[in-house]
Amino acid sequence: MSELPDESHPEGPYDSLSQTPMPKLSNTELSRFIDFIEKFEGETEHTLSMSHGYREMHMMLHLMRNHLAGRLTTPTSLADASGLSYGTAKRGIESLIKRGLILSRPRTKSGKTVSLHPSPMMIDEWESYAHRIKGLLGPLFGVDPASDSGRRLFLDEASTGRVISPPAVLSARLELKGGLRGLIHADPTFMAMHNLKQQLESVFGLEIHNASRSIDDLLEAILANAGRTKSRYDLVACDLPWFGELASKGMLLPLDRFIRRDAYDLSDFHSVAVQSTRYDGRQYGIPLQTTPELLCYRKDLLEQAQLDPPTTTEELVKVARRLYDPARGRYGIAWNAARGTPLGHTFTFLMAKFGQPIINLRRTPEGYDFQHVSGEEYRPMFQSDAAFRACEYMLDILKYSPPNILNMAWYERAKSYASGESCMAYCYTLLAPLIEFNRESPAWGKTGYLPHPVGNHGRPITPIGGYALAIPANLSEERIESVWTALRHLTSANMSKLYILNGSLVTPRFSVSQDPEVSALSPIIDVVDRMARENVLQAWPRPPVPGITDLISIAGHEIFEVLDGRRSIKRALSLAQDRADRVMRDRGCY
Repeated sequence: MSELPDESHPEGPYDSLSQTPMPKLSNTELSRFIDFIEKFEGETEHTLSMSHGYREMHMMLHLMRNHLAGRLTTPTSLADASGLSYGTAKRGIESLIKRGLILSRPRTKSGKTVSLHPSPMMIDEWESYAHRIKGLLGPLFGVDPASDSGRRLFLDEASTGRVISPPAVLSARLELKGGLRGLIHADPTFMAMHNLKQQLESVFGLEIHNASRSIDDLLEAILANAGRTKSRYDLVACDLPWFGELASKGMLLPLDRFIRRDAYDLSDFHSVAVQSTRYDGRQYGIPLQTTPELLCYRKDLLEQAQLDPPTTTEELVKVARRLYDPARGRYGIAWNAARGTPLGHTFTFLMAKFGQPIINLRRTPEGYDFQHVSGEEYRPMFQSDAAFRACEYMLDILKYSPPNILNMAWYERAKSYASGESCMAYCYTLLAPLIEFNRESPAWGKTGYLPHPVGNHGRPITPIGGYALAIPANLSEERIESVWTALRHLTSANMSKLYILNGSLVTPRFSVSQDPEVSALSPIIDVVDRMARENVLQAWPRPPVPGITDLISIAGHEIFEVLDGRRSIKRALSLAQDRADRVMRDRGCY
């Protein structure tokens, strides 16, 4: 089986002179360095009378540049890049392969055609070379490491985090007839994967075919696929709360035997994300992204109004009221109020603000136990005080929301905030690129992020969302080993960083958040990393248990009638409780 690059030496390559570990070089810096060396080499050859034998530098430059761009390198293209005759270039390529610098990987089962790739050894050597050249150029041109330009030049040396290298290719192409087939969500992380399709195909040595769906359509497609004799997909992206439902029905393949066999370390992942992908003590998924729902607020507007960022529900209502100015097209807060799943999610999170999960989970010192649920702990809590107060709070903020609030879901609320229409918003970090990467947004560079403001009996929490990759239980046996290899690679730190550099702003890994190139992109990276380390991120507001999707749907439909003015809070919660009780009883939960 093809192995992933060894991550056991996080400090990177060693300086051969001092024998001290050198920090990893960023993808951007390495790419720029390759361009520089090509120009440097050309000037050297034209200025000095010297010969470079097989012109290995030119071949290495071509190979490394193609690797970083995800372009295919063949023996012919590499020979052309060397500027030598084909025979001479061929001997040079064979020498590089024998020395372990180039991986030659068959492109077909016959092995008659191959692709060429830099080995992990070559990638490490180029990073080491780049560091040594940087160290020479700084003093040569009188750059002070303490100056602004010096800090940019010596970023890696000054930072505390490890810079994660671009992913290396697998030593042997994956053998999957028809390519790797995925069923994924339509969001920025998976869009980044789509944009990186060519590079990922180079890593795996096969074609990748992904079908993208919205959240509700994605769940329906996973359920439909589970009803087939053989799975149509190799990997499925599952929202974290779905794991209890899908695993309890035997729709996902347990991963424990692979994790034990390969000594696969899950400690770098946010623990709450790993816990969410377990059911009945078994692991069913590997997190691809964790995306907390935060309160976004305009720091500039609050300062102008001499308001403090709200940390309680009462304070938030007051701030929303003060900033509400419909005559100027400005509203207090945007949130999920659309009928169905969007509003159902809002309700569960708001119940948590008032200290109660949507079902009767057992309380623990850290919150509530969502991993060991039985009997009366499955009882829906629609008629609790927290449920009533959550509805009251929604009616309060409804007064200061945009006029289209009852049609607003995840994307619409983030867009409302990013456009300047709303002064605050509940927003998943998944959609933070609309704010953080858009310099035209009035909120760009002026946004603060907070955990959910708390109600009475509540405490500061940040509800977590996100997706993990899982293998369908009905996948053909002969595909499973290769798909597990792909799953490990797609969720690796190297890949996670690559997604962020290509449009995403979420990662489930501590190491990626600490990468200086990643953390420099947006303050939200450090905010989420700190929340994960301080156990502020919580999954119990939307627990991954059987039946949770039905409860969320019930809440989203019954409580919509309250917001639309057609039903009282008491009546809506009573109807929701009756429906939810029937669902959980029919499942045999109690």
